[in-house]
Amino acid sequence: MPHRPPPAIIDIEASGFGHGSYPIEVGAVLRDGTKYCSLILPPPHWTHWDEEAEKVHLITRDILREHGKPIAEVVRKLNEILRNQTAYSDGWVVDKTWLDHLFYAAGIPCEFSLSSLEMILSEPQMEIWHETKDQVLRDLGQKRHRASFDAHVIQETYQRTRQASKSRP
Repeated sequence: MPHRPPPAIIDIEASGFGHGSYPIEVGAVLRDGTKYCSLILPPPHWTHWDEEAEKVHLITRDILREHGKPIAEVVRKLNEILRNQTAYSDGWVVDKTWLDHLFYAAGIPCEFSLSSLEMILSEPQMEIWHETKDQVLRDLGQKRHRASFDAHVIQETYQRTRQASKSRP
């Protein structure tokens, strides 16, 4: 059986968990394993900030002001690396909203699709997903909750669950 590359994965960190929140970091891992990550410089009218979300991702407003890239630069890069592909997210409901928000703010059309990871997971993969993801995190020895690291963990978990489900009776 020929080797099938893993899916491209996107993960987004945001300024908060609910209404008014906006994307502050996007991370992607491509099918070939190439990683992309960028902090996003929020425009002045994006003001919502949730201290609880900051405690999770450890990205401060000062870090965004100092290291964030303009929205148009980020979406152009995402279009460049993902053009005509489908990328997947394990948090599609929120990530799709934040991605749409990002492209709308830039005034640039999105040239790739974002779909829910569940759309490509088999039932056997779903059954072992959480225990496998926990093992991936242990193996990587990191606890960092950032977009590119999370995307990498999701892609690695996908690969391991796909392999494990093939070898099940």
